[in-house]
Amino acid sequence: MKNKKVLFLTQAAMIAALYVVFTFISNLFGLASGAIQFRLSEAFTILPYFTVTAIPGLYIGCLLSNILTGCALLDIVFCSFATLLGAIGTRALKRYKWLAPLPPIIANAAIVPVVLYYAYGVRPIWFNVITVGIGEIVCCGIIGMFLLQALKKYAGRLFTN
Repeated sequence: MKNKKVLFLTQAAMIAALYVVFTFISNLFGLASGAIQFRLSEAFTILPYFTVTAIPGLYIGCLLSNILTGCALLDIVFCSFATLLGAIGTRALKRYKWLAPLPPIIANAAIVPVVLYYAYGVRPIWFNVITVGIGEIVCCGIIGMFLLQALKKYAGRLFTN
């Protein structure tokens, strides 16, 4: 039983670390936050398709990324929660591979624009919905699905539950 807990924590920590590193890569280009977001780390939101350990890993990774990139408190709390909701939704849809990226796309496109408006005064909200939504479609829907296809072959070795 002890080994399963260690494996769970290790996998979650690795996913969190990957999320943080890829957010920092996006941040180097000014794309990790703001009205136009293109977080490469969001591609990892398909990982709950493979393993439940990705849910806390993604949440903690997003939380740390938001703290370390200097986001406002509302952003840290609610946008991390959006990633958590997306990860839970992806896990719930694990039977439907092609729907895996939809929950994070929807959660982020619904929550992040409101946070951008209230935390940073970025207006109008409808513009934020479009720009954040497009970023999520590219990162989760396109890059994430390429990642899912690439990992599917090795899932048994990488993600032992």
